[in-house]
Amino acid sequence: MRKGLLAVYFLLIGSLVAAQQALNNDAVIKLAKAGLSDDVIVATINASPGNYDTSADSLVALKQAGVSDKVISAVILKSAGGTAPAAPAPSTSALPPEVNDVGVYYQSRDGSWQEVDAEVVNFKTGGVLKHVASVGLVKGDLNGHIGGAHSRLELTTPTKFIFYVPEGRSPGEYQLLRLHVNSNNREFRSVTGGVLHQTGGAIRDDVEFTPKKIAPRAYEVVLGAETGKGEYGFLPPLDLVSEKSLASEGKIYTFSISE
Repeated sequence: MRKGLLAVYFLLIGSLVAAQQALNNDAVIKLAKAGLSDDVIVATINASPGNYDTSADSLVALKQAGVSDKVISAVILKSAGGTAPAAPAPSTSALPPEVNDVGVYYQSRDGSWQEVDAEVVNFKTGGVLKHVASVGLVKGDLNGHIGGAHSRLELTTPTKFIFYVPEGRSPGEYQLLRLHVNSNNREFRSVTGGVLHQTGGAIRDDVEFTPKKIAPRAYEVVLGAETGKGEYGFLPPLDLVSEKSLASEGKIYTFSISE
């Protein structure tokens, strides 16, 4: 009885393998012309049975059809009974262990990384206080107001930051803004005559910075002595999807530079 069950099992497995369509040179060309990445095509070649023609003329035909050298190498290896190495997973080893969630981080004097606290921003546009959900919908001067005359975080230059950005975002969507101190608040003007972060606006308080990618979704920013003393803040992008999301993202990562 047991031998009979094993025979049925192997027969079933054999039929499933036979039912899986074998790839050939034409199938590889079809995958390449469909715009699939080399890594996807190589993974498909490795995972599927294949019946390839690796003669000199056929390899030239693959190349002329737009198939990359990487994929052609995978075809040759598969025909010889091997498989091409899988693409390495993105490394996050460059990230300090403290940087483990979306946010802005600074390097403290002891070398560890700490999260920069976010403060709430109230926006004015056209001289009238607006709910943050209206930002980007009303043209005119866009002014941000943060309660309190000073940030709780005081730094010296040079100072390092790490942006760990949400999926699909880039550091170019963040602004470094110089904040003007009043008796009980700090303020900035970001754009005149357009939506926030839209190019072409007259940006008064924007300070340039250069991000350096150190890991997937992670970028290092170094501010030197040329930045100058004062109050600053990194303003993240506002998501113009809904009023609810906008209202939750009226924030700025603030700090002061003392020397």
